[in-house]
Amino acid sequence: MQTPINPKATSTATTQAKTTKPVLQRGSKGTAVVELQKLLGHWEIYTDTLDGIFDLPVETAVKAFQHRVFLKEDGIVGEVTWQALYSGAPVNMLVLQRGSLGQSVLTVQRVLQIAGFYGGNLDGNFGPKTEEAVRAFQKYSGLIADGIVGSRTWHALSKKPH
Repeated sequence: MQTPINPKATSTATTQAKTTKPVLQRGSKGTAVVELQKLLGHWEIYTDTLDGIFDLPVETAVKAFQHRVFLKEDGIVGEVTWQALYSGAPVNMLVLQRGSLGQSVLTVQRVLQIAGFYGGNLDGNFGPKTEEAVRAFQKYSGLIADGIVGSRTWHALSKKPH
């Protein structure tokens, strides 16, 4: 049985993640890897042994978690990945609204399309159709339907398959 870890022990844990956590990658070993394995287990991504060895299954789990929270899927656990592991949510995401352009908008459009809220073009342009889809998703998710993709909307989007 895995030892539970409390990722909601927020301010201290997040501060520690920002300042004292080592960068981990395949080949890393030790107590920090056990902590990583516990956090990945908490988010139901890793079910293997808590052995402190960053091997291929751990790397695969890290990449899956990074995908879930819209981070670069490189399998390396640096500062931002540690922060996301403790919060269980995307971190440092742009606030998006009508007029926004780029890869982050494309990501939102793709997730909303997969979730059945968006039927427009996947073009990275936050126009009226994207705003309408964001509002519908926010309403469905119990959020304020303001059409702006902020931290709460990013968090809700991260819970959807993408």
